[in-house]
This record gives sequence, structure tokens and C-alpha cells, in this order.
Amino acid sequence: MQLSINIFKFLENIYKENRGSILRTIVYTIGHFAIAITVLILIADVSFAIALTDAIVEPIANSIWYFILDKWWASKVKSK
Repeated sequence: MQLSINIFKFLENIYKENRGSILRTIVYTIGHFAIAITVLILIADVSFAIALTDAIVEPIANSIWYFILDKWWASKVKSK
């Protein structure tokens, strides 16, 4: 029980300290989904369901790729 209370307090503190950034990030993410869906429907002529799936899955795949690339890159570049 204490662990879950501490987690909620930790998350509350993160939100309080970063409220503006978090809200802008949410708005950006919703905009990204809407733009990606619209572009896919207009250019690729796919259904809404397929466009929605791609708009969600593709950024996640890019994030994973970036994380792997960054870890590899950092392992090859010596710290100063």
C-alpha cells in the first residue's frame, strides 16, 4: 500500500514540476495522430482504422529505433 502511495506522490510531483511541458506534449501528440491519419487517408487511400493504427505504431517503432541507435552511438563515442 505504501509503495502505491509513494508512486502517486512521485507522479504528482513530476506533473506539478512539468505541467506546461506535459500538456504541450499531449496536445502535440494528439495533433501528430490527427495529421498522420489525415495524410495517410488522403495520400495512401487507406481506411481510418489502418491510418489510426499506423499513426500510433509508427512513432513507437521510431522511438525504439532511436533508443537503439542512441545506445549504440553512445557506446562508440568516447566521453570527454
